Amino acid sequence: MVVRHIGVLGLQGAYAKHFAMLNSLNIKPINVRYSDELERCDGLIIPGGESTTITKLLEVNQLFDPLVQFAKDKPVFGTCAGMILMAKSVDDKRVQTLNLIDIFVDRNGYGRQVHSFINDLDVKLDGNSFSMRGFFIRAPRILKTGDNVEILSSINKEPVLVRQGHHIACSFHPELTNECRIHQYFTTLSTELSIA
Repeated sequence: MVVRHIGVLGLQGAYAKHFAMLNSLNIKPINVRYSDELERCDGLIIPGGESTTITKLLEVNQLFDPLVQFAKDKPVFGTCAGMILMAKSVDDKRVQTLNLIDIFVDRNGYGRQVHSFINDLDVKLDGNSFSMRGFFIRAPRILKTGDNVEILSSINKEPVLVRQGHHIACSFHPELTNECRIHQYFTTLSTELSIA
C-alpha cells in the first residue's frame, strides 16, 4: 500500500515531534505554513501548541478557509491544541474552530501547566486494542460528543481520543512517546481516501 503525503501544520507548537514520528514511519512530512503547501498533502496533522495563537496565524497566513476546504475530503489529525481547533465548539471565543468533529471542548479543562500529567491509556483502533502512555500537557477536555463521534480511548469515562468520519483528534500528545500506532492509523486513513 502506497503511503501518501502527510503535512504537519508548522505555524506554532510541537510540530517537530510529529515530523520525527512520521520520519520513523518512513514518511517524509510536509511543513505546512501556506495554502500551496497544503495542496500537496493527502492528510494533515495539527499539532499541540497555543490554540489562540494558531487561530491568529491561520488568519494571517490566509489558511483558515483552505483548511476547511481541504478537510472536506482529506483527513485531519489534531493533538491537544489541534483538537481544540478541530472541535465544533470551544469554551473560549478567541478560538475560531474548523468544526471538523462534533465535540464541545473546554480549552484547558485538565488544568494549567502545573496540572500536566501522564496516564496509561487503552486505545482501540479498527478493532485492535493496545496500551500506551498519554502525556496531558495543559490538556483540553471533551465535555460533549455528538452521536456520530466514535470514542477510541477514554480516562475516567471521559473521551480523550475520538474519530468522526476521516478525522481523528486527541487531548494528549502521542508524538511524545515511542508509540507510533495512532500516527500509523492516521496514515492509513489518508491512503484509504486517496484510493477511494
